[in-house]
Amino acid sequence: MGGEPGHAPLLLLTGLLVAAALFIKWALRRSPVPALVGFLALGFLVRTAAEASGLLSDQLMENVRFLADIGVVVLLFRVGLESHFQGLLGQLRNAPGLWLGNVLLSGVLGYFAARSLLGYSLLTSLYVAVALTATSVAIPVAIWRESRKLRSENGQLLLDTAELDDVSAILLMSLLFAVRPLLQSGELERIWSVIASTGALLMLKLVLFATLCYAYAQFAEHRVTRFVERFRPRADPMLMLVATGFIIASVAGLFGFSVALGAFFAGLIYSRDPEAVLVNKPFVVLYELFTPFFFIAIGFRIDPQLVMAAWGPGLVLLTAAIVGKLGGTVLAGAARVGWMASVLLGISMIPRAEIAMIVIGHGQAAGEEVIPSSVYAAMVLVSVATCTLTPLILRPLLRRDDQSADESAS
Repeated sequence: MGGEPGHAPLLLLTGLLVAAALFIKWALRRSPVPALVGFLALGFLVRTAAEASGLLSDQLMENVRFLADIGVVVLLFRVGLESHFQGLLGQLRNAPGLWLGNVLLSGVLGYFAARSLLGYSLLTSLYVAVALTATSVAIPVAIWRESRKLRSENGQLLLDTAELDDVSAILLMSLLFAVRPLLQSGELERIWSVIASTGALLMLKLVLFATLCYAYAQFAEHRVTRFVERFRPRADPMLMLVATGFIIASVAGLFGFSVALGAFFAGLIYSRDPEAVLVNKPFVVLYELFTPFFFIAIGFRIDPQLVMAAWGPGLVLLTAAIVGKLGGTVLAGAARVGWMASVLLGISMIPRAEIAMIVIGHGQAAGEEVIPSSVYAAMVLVSVATCTLTPLILRPLLRRDDQSADESAS
């Protein structure tokens, strides 16, 4: 009983955020502004109010991050659950080209903007470059699913390319983490041997994780699902499905990858079983409850005191972020999928959220000499801007694409 008063503020905040998110969704339902923009603004307002009232603490920020982790796991699990597994495999012939194009251009422009235009250190510029290679798959997927295009060929290609972006960003972050002490100490003669050994270990972990997921999908998932379906109430299979998703996501995190990537893999495992997908309707309740926290947490990361100072560097990095993803995807994809489709895919690749901020967060945890607070604030502005602008641009373009398809059919 003694611990209850300590948890009361957290419970109060959670209840208020759930209610506020519900109100925002209702208020913006008929407007061109997506609800996630309102969630981002809500997170920033909560952070500002917490600082002004003296309630901001490390414990509060950790609680918000935990709720955001649940949100991104639930979000990416549903993305995988609703994906067409064979469709994703069919698009793998096109995805590597788009992935390589947008990652290379994003990384090069990010490094140039940080190092040459803003004068950041070598290590800081490398962290910025790696962060800008990532893509927040959660943002565009929500819009493509809303437009009922997620299962189309281009929708499956988007999923493949975005997941490749995230995997490569995580691998690059791990390599950068391994060579950071050498870069800081100037011992550059050992850097290539460290990169080779670390890269080999990461690839081994990735193959092992993928093998475990495949083994569960082939030999255990069907039996587990049938066993749980014998129980009542009907929600029990859904709870087992969620539990499996959380476990697989956490295993991905323990392997050093993103929990979002693990959640997507978990959803794909169950998407192969039509009977397992039938329990998806009760899952929607959890989806609507937790996914807003992912977007709220992005706005919550913004330090109001650094906003003004971060505008200049943020705009420079934002330009590099947009041109890198859009230009790289269009140049690599125009010959494969056509100009219009490559533009839609390029715009969809612009958002930077969970993986990009994880990369920058790793750098900031290493100290101010690696990622200064001003750089972190600038990257948060990039995250907020890309997550806000992309839906406003992408949604009408997808509608126009629908209209063009209807006119062609007529």
